[in-house]
Amino acid sequence: MTRHSASLLLPATLLLCGLLSGSTAQNCFAAGPGPQQPPHKDLQYNRDVRPILLDACFSCHGPDSASRKADLRLDQFEAAVAAGAIVPGDPQASEIIKRIQSADPDVVMPPPAFKKTVSPDQQQILADWISAGAKYQQHWSYLPPQAGTPPQIPADVAARFPQWASNPVDAFVLERLLATGLSPAPEADRRTLARRAALDITGLPPTPELLQKFLQDDAAGAYERYVDSLLALPEWGEHRARYWLDYARYADTHGLHFDNFREMWAYRDWVISAFNRNLPWDQFTTENLAGDLLPQATLDQKIASGFNRCNMTTNEGGIIDEEYAVLYTRDRTETMSAVWLGMTTGCATCHSHKFDPFSQKEFYQLAAFFNNTTQAVRDGNIRDTPPIINVPRAEDRPRDAELPALISAARQQVDARRNSARPDFTAWLATATAASLGGEISTDKLHLQLNLPGSTERQLQLNFRGTEQTLPLTESANLEGTGAERSLNVQGTAAELADAGNFQNSQPFSCMAWVKVPANDGYGAICARMEPFPRHRGWDFWIQQRRVGLHMVSDWPSKGLKLVSRDQFPANEWVHVAVTCDGSHKASGMQLYINGKPQGKNVENDSLDDSSIEAAVPFRIGQRSDASPFTGALRGLTIYERTLQPAEVAAVASRTRYLALLEKPATERSEAETGELFDFWLRTLDPSYMQAASGLAALEKEQADLRARGTIAYVTQEKGETAMAFVLQRGEYDKRGEQVGPETP
Repeated sequence: MTRHSASLLLPATLLLCGLLSGSTAQNCFAAGPGPQQPPHKDLQYNRDVRPILLDACFSCHGPDSASRKADLRLDQFEAAVAAGAIVPGDPQASEIIKRIQSADPDVVMPPPAFKKTVSPDQQQILADWISAGAKYQQHWSYLPPQAGTPPQIPADVAARFPQWASNPVDAFVLERLLATGLSPAPEADRRTLARRAALDITGLPPTPELLQKFLQDDAAGAYERYVDSLLALPEWGEHRARYWLDYARYADTHGLHFDNFREMWAYRDWVISAFNRNLPWDQFTTENLAGDLLPQATLDQKIASGFNRCNMTTNEGGIIDEEYAVLYTRDRTETMSAVWLGMTTGCATCHSHKFDPFSQKEFYQLAAFFNNTTQAVRDGNIRDTPPIINVPRAEDRPRDAELPALISAARQQVDARRNSARPDFTAWLATATAASLGGEISTDKLHLQLNLPGSTERQLQLNFRGTEQTLPLTESANLEGTGAERSLNVQGTAAELADAGNFQNSQPFSCMAWVKVPANDGYGAICARMEPFPRHRGWDFWIQQRRVGLHMVSDWPSKGLKLVSRDQFPANEWVHVAVTCDGSHKASGMQLYINGKPQGKNVENDSLDDSSIEAAVPFRIGQRSDASPFTGALRGLTIYERTLQPAEVAAVASRTRYLALLEKPATERSEAETGELFDFWLRTLDPSYMQAASGLAALEKEQADLRARGTIAYVTQEKGETAMAFVLQRGEYDKRGEQVGPETP
């Protein structure tokens, strides 16, 4: 039963007056002394005096400056003494006693119009308290608790209720029960006790096996062993975490504006683990508030700092960023104060606290600790608003820890080959011809390829799985130019083919094409096999604001994948775009290319599972089944039923450009143009570089796959500047006063 001592075990807070104050239970629970009981002994300000002053005096002579009369405060010892209202040790010289005992309606306090009186017994309490020195006390929450002496249980009572005489707390309870004419309920049977304990510790009834084991355990310490077995269950941490997550204002959505999903559950799981690991309270506190600032912070410690990221956020267009930055900082400060200090410090955002010893300046000094995060004001309506970290699965963490060093070493090999390859490149360049460029990639698993030079005015020629076919062009498309310069101008569906593109999400495939689009922020599908709203089942080869992208969908958005390139491509010129899919149905297994170069990816959805993406609609060129038309010109649309390698995409995309460079006399090539040829030669023709680059790509993909299997964590990240805040007049974000640094109150 000592397993959770000095830890996160949060016992019920049974606050018995006798235990805290040292008084007897009779004084705690019984009615106050009658008028025949002067003088009063052992008076305490919080228990005996403050309730009288609060009821009769503080509304006019208390902490509220707006309602204060005669500039008199009776809630503060120094102010009351300075005004002569209280003369410690001399009640007859104290103005407060004169006033409450006066019979003159113009002098007596409280004034008759207030319909309040101070009873003779209360007057005597105040006089006796002043006689004893008028000692004030802080609010009870700031005073350390003191153990009281348990009441003595009479022998006859102890004989009637022997089990109640062995526990000090129960002695207080028993005395109170008897004083009110009640008797203790019979002791619960073991089955009932086991159920109560399980519900309290785990939130669930005990399992039949655990209950039976307890019921059959007749040895001493059976109950303690049963409780220990409950504490050893994972449900213990889950149950206790429910309460803590309420304190932390945990939620799986942003809270404001669209209230979109955010992937916060790594923090939730850390809290559960902390309880189940019996993490000491001081360590739990430090990691919640500042886990990211610990030296060589571990992954778990960084996850713990997600406590400060649980506040509500927004991405609404009409907000004022500075106002919401202030609101976020205020939320963190008030939450920390309520959870750890037990104080409503939010009162001090506008003025010094009227009841607690906490000034407005101290509030903003405390807020400075939470005002130095790199978190942006706007959350972007996305699942992974920075700062975030990757959180691999537990079984993947050892390999995840190894991969950065392996990737760094592989990158050094790539760089080393680049640095040593110049002589080989120079030798190749001296004798290179058009044939040296290659560029013709294997037709292995060729699925579909347009043949624009062979197409007639209204008939589109294409190769579909090795068979030449002709498709009629719709009114939304027309052919232009001749030979290699021939293009298909598209503004919606150009043609459709019933059997093409019916891929499963486990099917590797690649799409590439030359496109020329206008300078606008339009979007549309170059080609697609996708059902209409609402499910959008299927896939498309996508252009969005002159960015190349891809959708793969079983049921949008819950089971879908979408990614687009981070960079735009130029408008009104021919650009080669490509996407490749490895059959993993994860964003980490997809690659985007512009002009043969791999692109950074913005992953907008990565929730596709192994559900089918087969669509019951035909394959279309230029549009999805009923929407999202592509507007622009198109050449060389090709689809493979395999994952094209980067060198293959680069070869197709760059052959025309590099052929022109190669045909230039060496004396006319610029240094930049020679550098382009060098990069092309490395990527497509140098075996040593290609092997090194392939090894690096494999490690990077392994890392991406590993992290895709895991999750992310919202974390706190400190700026590289000194923390500070401004004292805000009336709490208004744009009324800055004194600048203050981080200080504890």
